[in-house]
Amino acid sequence: MPKESAKVTPWEVSGRVDYERLIKQFGVSRLDDKIIEKIGKHAKEVHFMIKRKIFFAHRDLKWLFDEYEKGNKFFLYTGRGPSGKVHLGHLGTWILTKWLQDRFNAELWFQFTDDEKFLFNDKPYEEIQRWTYENMLDVIALGFDQKKTHFIIDTKHANLLYPEAIRFAKKISFSTVKAAFGFTNDRNIGEIFYTSMQAVPAIIPSVLRKRNIPCLIPLAIDQDPHFRVARDVYPKLGYYKPAIIHGRFLPPLQGIDGKMSSSEELTAIYTTDSPKEVERKIKKYAFSGGQATIEEHRKKGGNPDIDVSFQYLRMFFEPDDRKLEQIYNDYKSGKMLTSELKEILVGKINSFLKEHQKKREKARKQVDKFLFKS
Repeated sequence: MPKESAKVTPWEVSGRVDYERLIKQFGVSRLDDKIIEKIGKHAKEVHFMIKRKIFFAHRDLKWLFDEYEKGNKFFLYTGRGPSGKVHLGHLGTWILTKWLQDRFNAELWFQFTDDEKFLFNDKPYEEIQRWTYENMLDVIALGFDQKKTHFIIDTKHANLLYPEAIRFAKKISFSTVKAAFGFTNDRNIGEIFYTSMQAVPAIIPSVLRKRNIPCLIPLAIDQDPHFRVARDVYPKLGYYKPAIIHGRFLPPLQGIDGKMSSSEELTAIYTTDSPKEVERKIKKYAFSGGQATIEEHRKKGGNPDIDVSFQYLRMFFEPDDRKLEQIYNDYKSGKMLTSELKEILVGKINSFLKEHQKKREKARKQVDKFLFKS
């Protein structure tokens, strides 16, 4: 698919995503070696997702760490729009957030945007509430520190969020929202207002403690437009602009275009999939960079750069750089077959999901402890 056809919005990602083009289009900064070195200096290591530029861009990270070095520690904010099952593509941002929480002893505010998913989808409100609960289990299962993690649900915590949201809404014009998101006049008024709600968690600790506290938001690049719209409003309200670190999309099983989707079952591996289902999906649907026959593959080798199984290992399931390099070289030379590469991935996914699903069940007894008590 040609690059021109790529579409990246908070609600739709399709086509071949050109990340260099997005850096220019969204006005974000490339995550360069100096910033990575600064992260490593304070974290005492560099997460492989940062090292490999899976998280590839940012806003104001230099400022954030300058503040950190002055003793002005930051908190974290990320979230989930609960419209369906959690898949592997969602987990990368949360895993990096967990690492940041551990390394910087940071508080996390995790927003569940149930209002957004009701307003932008045809699903009933009651179904969105069921998904909100189910999605919370997946977040808890990743091991966030319960004492430093606060779940906020937009409709349940309206008393906390709405008074601040209207301050943002008053300073964001309809024309700005239309230009940023391509809205037409037939959009419902809740959609037009929604960005104001997503902007708020970046200031909630500052509001509650009555002092300015820096915020770092790990997110996938498609969510950046909300903060681009709200960005100039923060200082007008007397708060810091949030710093942001932007991640790439885990591709769908069928190829490297677009991103994995909750609503398209055959593009995704869900956190609740059984071992047999994982194996079936990977072996049947994961796009291969291999040749048409074994003989041709042995002779010409495969292309790991377009192979979905290799990309999943690179982006998520093989943190060891030396092992990943060996797999890359073996596959490219033809020594490793596509079937063998898929077997490696299936084993790693199922090993991860076995533990995740155990922790997910235990999380049913922990939900109330994570909900912010306002």
